[in-house]
Amino acid sequence: MLEKLKEELVQLHLELPKNNLVAWTSGNISARDPETNLVVIKPSGIKFPDLRPETMVVVDIDGNVVEGDYKASSDTASHCYIYRYMPAVNGIVHTHSRYATVFATHGLSIPCITTAMGDEFGGDIPCGGFALIGGEEIGQVVVDTLTGSRSPACLLQSHGVFTIGSTAEKAVKAAVMTEDNAAIAWASLQLGTPLTIAQRDIDKLYDRYQNVYGQ
Repeated sequence: MLEKLKEELVQLHLELPKNNLVAWTSGNISARDPETNLVVIKPSGIKFPDLRPETMVVVDIDGNVVEGDYKASSDTASHCYIYRYMPAVNGIVHTHSRYATVFATHGLSIPCITTAMGDEFGGDIPCGGFALIGGEEIGQVVVDTLTGSRSPACLLQSHGVFTIGSTAEKAVKAAVMTEDNAAIAWASLQLGTPLTIAQRDIDKLYDRYQNVYGQ
């Protein structure tokens, strides 16, 4: 079932340790198949190099296991909540990437102080409130925080990062860019108060990158 999507997720999961976004077995990616509305997600507690298509778990949009020999990620209920309430989203990534989580431990958004952040996020990367793991509560915080925002990423207080995308690959890209810009922002703050970019210029950067840049 959904073999192509499972194989894609195996390869995308390898990008997380390669980009230093995860430690040991923490973090996960899911992808929603728009045709069936089924979700493929990482199994709980399996090391990234050990992931195979057959280890992936398929659940319905309410988080009920449809196929798989392993327990689904402990974040499954929250992933499914996001898919139900943000129907344009087909990929979700969760990490505890180091510099972004530093901001999360203070309940702080990551400030938009570089053109790269303007391009990708269209402003600050917002920080939502605290929620415990295991149910839908984290998903509710993500939806509340990102509704009305151009950012494909948000932080969760004292926890980590969630990113979304129209595909799982785009959600992974957002996770990589979140950590890269978090590291820049953290280092910049060590020197004092960073220079800001006018919102009108952020808007121009975002529009160019989203609608003109690339092939």
